Amino acid sequence: MKVFRLDDLEAERAANEGAYLQFLRERNMSAGLYALDAGSHDTQKPHLQDEMYFVVSGRASVSVGLETTEVARGSVVYVPAGVSHKFHHISEDLRVLVVFSPPEA
Repeated sequence: MKVFRLDDLEAERAANEGAYLQFLRERNMSAGLYALDAGSHDTQKPHLQDEMYFVVSGRASVSVGLETTEVARGSVVYVPAGVSHKFHHISEDLRVLVVFSPPEA
């Protein structure tokens, strides 16, 4: 069994001074914690894997392809492989659990 605590993951991510911390990598999936502070810009590019976001905290808008919606704590967003997507108008520090399937390359 593998168990993770958000506070520990956030501390490790911050200590490594990166926006993204991959904390799980298995044969069929990987998972990470993504952090974008209020007012920052999301620079990610489309991925080769399907992706799911679970917003742990914060507020922002997210665009996936041609669709845009607002997200906040508890929002879940699915992004198909190869589709352009970005968080923007980040009004509160955003913390997001990210799951890739298959694992991120």
